[in-house]
Amino acid sequence: MDEKPAFRVGHWLQDRLFRVLIGGLLRLPYRIRVPLCGWLVSKVVAPLAGYRRRIRNNLALVRPDLSREEVERIVRAVPDNVGRTLIEIYSGQEFVARAAALPLTGEGVAALEQAHRENRPVILVTAHFGNYDASRAALIARGYPVGALYMNMSNAAFNAHYVKAISAIGTPLFPRGREGLAGMVKFLRKGGMLGMLIDQHMRSGVLLPFFGHEAQTALSAAELALKYDALCVPVYALRQQDGLSFEVIVEAPVPHGDPVAMTQALNDSLERLVRRHMGQWFWIHKRWKHAGREVGGPDRRA
Repeated sequence: MDEKPAFRVGHWLQDRLFRVLIGGLLRLPYRIRVPLCGWLVSKVVAPLAGYRRRIRNNLALVRPDLSREEVERIVRAVPDNVGRTLIEIYSGQEFVARAAALPLTGEGVAALEQAHRENRPVILVTAHFGNYDASRAALIARGYPVGALYMNMSNAAFNAHYVKAISAIGTPLFPRGREGLAGMVKFLRKGGMLGMLIDQHMRSGVLLPFFGHEAQTALSAAELALKYDALCVPVYALRQQDGLSFEVIVEAPVPHGDPVAMTQALNDSLERLVRRHMGQWFWIHKRWKHAGREVGGPDRRA
């Protein structure tokens, strides 16, 4: 069984501060708490945590063509979206009620409906873009059997209430690793729709182009789709200009084939969307960690 993260005093203190912050914000009306949390993360947390530097470094690696003004806009927008996403997730039923009415758009909507009618499993592939849980909540509200694969955080104190918060949006949830494997397989075999995030550095992944640079990417979404004859569908929740609502984009299913080619198609799908909405992706990730070689060019490690 996977080892649980060790207790650390620093983690405990961080969690206490987080609980106080979230508890205070939740006392405010939804329309105030969401932009306020975005502002706090962008203006206070991001500079202290080094997020701004990491965003700039990632942009300098893969988008050196951007102007200084555009880089600084993204540096402000990314943590703002992160803060909004965080408090939305902790807003429970208020967030779920709003997500229930979100429109579904895109070429894959009909395929998703057909899979649901036929009880065919689906791998819903998304990313840390907009608010990934908005799409999950919107699909659950329509009666789709949507579960999610998640990664336990290193901060055990934070992880406990974070899992509780995402469970309030919908279940089942399956932790990565052996702990959640049996339940996940059973869920898929019964025709479930499993949400997965594909945009994190994975040591067990393969080097695939993302923004023109090699990034270690897990093949698990494609491999699960092939193994269980599931549709592999990119799904994203695009935050709208009001900062509170979303459009759920359901792209056409990725055709079955070689898992590397399928995963590259998923990378390309996300890249196209991020290029149009640069401030909504989690540029704080060390996405090109231990890689970063420019495809067809010199080695430029992140």
